[in-house]
Amino acid sequence: MRKKVKKGMTLIEMMMAIFIFTLGILGFTYMFGQVWKMNGFTLEEGQDAMKASQAVDNLVVELRRASQSATGAYPLVSGTSTDLVMYVDVDNDGVVERVHYYYDLAHGQLKKGITKPSGSPASYPDGDQTTTVFVDNVFNTATDPIFYYYNSSYPGDAAHNPLSVPINPADVRLIKVLLFINIRPVTAPDNIKVESFAELRNINDYQQ
Repeated sequence: MRKKVKKGMTLIEMMMAIFIFTLGILGFTYMFGQVWKMNGFTLEEGQDAMKASQAVDNLVVELRRASQSATGAYPLVSGTSTDLVMYVDVDNDGVVERVHYYYDLAHGQLKKGITKPSGSPASYPDGDQTTTVFVDNVFNTATDPIFYYYNSSYPGDAAHNPLSVPINPADVRLIKVLLFINIRPVTAPDNIKVESFAELRNINDYQQ
């Protein structure tokens, strides 16, 4: 009576098993990479949205507090689509500063220049005494205004709003701020768009 001989895997069977196992590992690695990439995308998108929202909120708060200067000048000095000058007590110390918001397109930054009054009677020196980056990672293009201006007839008067720039400061009662923010512009996600309106509360009934 012949004994049954147990045979092991042949070389071809072993190579096929290794091949199938390798395919499984590669598939799992690819799937894991895609999930990781998607999670990273979601995280970056959330960071962009939070940064944009905080930036616009901070800017709107300051715009709403525009007030008469230390010299008695009108709260709003001048405004274009990317440049705004007004008087605001930015640090709540009872002294109204001249504040200059402007877009540095080359560096993707919305900057803020501050000039404090000096002397008696008070006056504001020419130019910005101090300049800081108010919002970084701004990606508004040359055709994407940051500031939009509206008169007291808005929203009923859609034909004349937003106002043409440069503005007549006395006509403005509402300012819209629009920012496109992107922490990593060379990769996804796309720019995050955030906008908000600031009512100039202190000049609604202002008489020049």
